[in-house]
Amino acid sequence: MEGITKQRITSERLATDVLFSGPDDGTPVVFLHGNLSGATWWEETMLALPEGFRGIAPDQRGFGGADRDKLVDATRGLGDLADDFVALLDVLDLEKVHLVGHSMGGAVVWRIMRDYPDRLLTVTQVAPGSPYGFGGTKDADGTPCWDDYAGSGAGIVNAAFAELLAAGDTSMDSPLSPRIALRRLVFKPSFIPEREDEILAAMLATHFHEKAYPGDFSQSPNWPGLVPGVWGVNNALSPKYAGDVERLINAPHKVDVLWIRGSDDLAVSDTAAADPGTLGASGLLPHWPGAEVYPPQPMLAQTRAVLDRYGTTIKEVVIEQTGHTPYLENPEAFNRAFHEHLTQI
Repeated sequence: MEGITKQRITSERLATDVLFSGPDDGTPVVFLHGNLSGATWWEETMLALPEGFRGIAPDQRGFGGADRDKLVDATRGLGDLADDFVALLDVLDLEKVHLVGHSMGGAVVWRIMRDYPDRLLTVTQVAPGSPYGFGGTKDADGTPCWDDYAGSGAGIVNAAFAELLAAGDTSMDSPLSPRIALRRLVFKPSFIPEREDEILAAMLATHFHEKAYPGDFSQSPNWPGLVPGVWGVNNALSPKYAGDVERLINAPHKVDVLWIRGSDDLAVSDTAAADPGTLGASGLLPHWPGAEVYPPQPMLAQTRAVLDRYGTTIKEVVIEQTGHTPYLENPEAFNRAFHEHLTQI
């Protein structure tokens, strides 16, 4: 978009495409995109930043313009992506930044808050993944449903959907097509962004192979029968590899957090559409062992409990009639809360 520039930035860890907006000497705001997306999803939000702020949005490892030879070691959780973020700050000579994460990008932000809290001015979490990871936990404390974390990781990705993604499908011929997924599961129907084709193109630019998307997995005797492997972001999001949430809660340096989400989010909620617990309870996954064993993951309750214990100024904003991407679906309400948060210090 006009006002956005793109540069190829090479840090000591990763070469990737990075989008910039605003003055070179502006207060830096770094935007981390979610799963199956890319930096371009943030362009409107970057252009709307208040005067004096500089927007910075990289394609993260495993997506878009990032080096395809650089894989995500899932056994480190999201440590690779958090380390990439700090390496980018170093090459740009930025000591502290405002940090914004969406969905999976929000899960990366939890890791950065834990491992690199001294590099942050504020945090804005936009529909973030739970601090405990995605899938396979049963309560606000993140207790695993099974010891082997069955029901999390790459194995729970719908295989037919992944095939259409890998094939670059842009049609609406299948109910599992990427475009249909955007319109039904990411955005609240009947929202369609003006730049839908660009948004979809970023989704299709995800790196597809067994060590990237969707990733590897193994069989389990525990429902729903699959456990995470060791490669790719989907496995890195498993609670098996999420790491010590207590370290996040007790980080030596803490920042104020804005948590902003849509009221009708189907991707991250206490009954998320892709969560095996939700699918089992609705009869879409057979042999569900019941709510006592494997309930839908209470993602919002988990995030709220962690933030309550984190202990700084926390503001939760819920935007009505909005899905998983409030910054695209309702930018006026989103930017009102976001800009107030940025300018408070």
